[in-house]
Amino acid sequence: MDEHIVMVDAGTGLELTEKQLDERSAIATVQLRRRGVRAGDTVLVCLPVGPDLLVAADAVMAAGGVVWPVPVDLDRAGLGERIRASGARVMISDVPAALEAAEESRVRIVMSIAELNGRHPYPNSRGQSTESDRADPAGGGDLAEM
Repeated sequence: MDEHIVMVDAGTGLELTEKQLDERSAIATVQLRRRGVRAGDTVLVCLPVGPDLLVAADAVMAAGGVVWPVPVDLDRAGLGERIRASGARVMISDVPAALEAAEESRVRIVMSIAELNGRHPYPNSRGQSTESDRADPAGGGDLAEM
């Protein structure tokens, strides 16, 4: 059976297959629902173009949410304006300027790529990182692993 490639990351050249997209999206959908995303919720997505953006958008839609994309290259004022205009209470981002701008909005839940992928971005209860954290501290995931 041929693997269908749905995206090639321009920065790394890594390929995302249809199977990988389905697996990552399913995990991300569960994580969104666990954090309270319900049908009709607007979810801000501020991520660079690439596999993580595709997975996040797919998962938001699968959870019944509405994707509100926010370009990562906006300045802080522009980010704040877009975030406030959305009226969203949930945002997926690892962009520091977007995280700062969200503090002055209705956003109450901010999820990182690590959380979306089912990896906890913080050390475990004993203050040690988990095996999956050590393997991929950024949480973005190596597409080849999936």
